[in-house]
Amino acid sequence: MTAVSVPEQFIDAAADLFDALVPVATDDELFASGYLRGHFDLAVGTLQVVAEPFTAADVITQVSSTLTQAIANGELTGQDQQHVNAIWLRIQQLAV
Repeated sequence: MTAVSVPEQFIDAAADLFDALVPVATDDELFASGYLRGHFDLAVGTLQVVAEPFTAADVITQVSSTLTQAIANGELTGQDQQHVNAIWLRIQQLAV
């Protein structure tokens, strides 16, 4: 996939990556992907509600913050954290 910086293109590219994982991911990766997609969609929705322009970097910051909080709250096992972080790194690279 090509790197993008426009928020809509970043959001679409991330959705495409999430969708592409479905037929090929392990059960653990599917869980991590779905979990991360929830954080991603919530961040995008929150930024859209504000009705002010935002960037891909704003989405990344928002998701990183909620993931950090979720991990601190013990929502993910160590193995789940690894899967989520691996997919999250791939998503972030789409914005470069």
